[in-house]
Amino acid sequence: MLRPDVIRFTLIFSMLTFAGTAAADSSVRFYRYVDAKGVTVLDRQGVPSDLISKGYEVLNDQGRVIQVVAPAPSLEERQRALADKARASTDAQLLRLYSTPEDVDRAKARKLAELDGVITVARGNLASLKTQQGNLQGQAADMERAGKQVPDHLVAQIENIKAEQVGVEADIQRYVEGRKQAEASFDADRARLLTLLGPKQ
Repeated sequence: MLRPDVIRFTLIFSMLTFAGTAAADSSVRFYRYVDAKGVTVLDRQGVPSDLISKGYEVLNDQGRVIQVVAPAPSLEERQRALADKARASTDAQLLRLYSTPEDVDRAKARKLAELDGVITVARGNLASLKTQQGNLQGQAADMERAGKQVPDHLVAQIENIKAEQVGVEADIQRYVEGRKQAEASFDADRARLLTLLGPKQ
């Protein structure tokens, strides 16, 4: 007959052995993935590196899924996520700038008035250059009628003024295009703000 202390030791040893075996079994992992041919594979060795981005599942020794690794996002999905993030940032900035559609209207009116002022000044400069050109060309014509040679410096002045006019005309065109873009931008901001604020606006 076994002594009580021997029986106790045997029971403890058996329990520890069982626990160790269970722990070892629970550490067994299987990896389920789809290979390059579209076949579902169950493998204890892991997932090939070139297939990890497609996603896979980890199963325990009883065949139960214990972890799901989702496929890596596609280029289109990443681009869409970036676009959504940029839109969210733009929307947040829009809400910081304007509380109501009327705020947008006032900002638009100020900006357009500012651009109109710039355009008016540029057109005034263009008119002044044309007047100067006309005066210089009149002087040159008078000299030619009088049989005199037109001085080189006068010819150079006329050419310089013509070149200035070309530059100012380009500036005016740029200002006009800028005004159109600003108007369209404010209109887009107003429409987006209405969407963000909801139908009550």
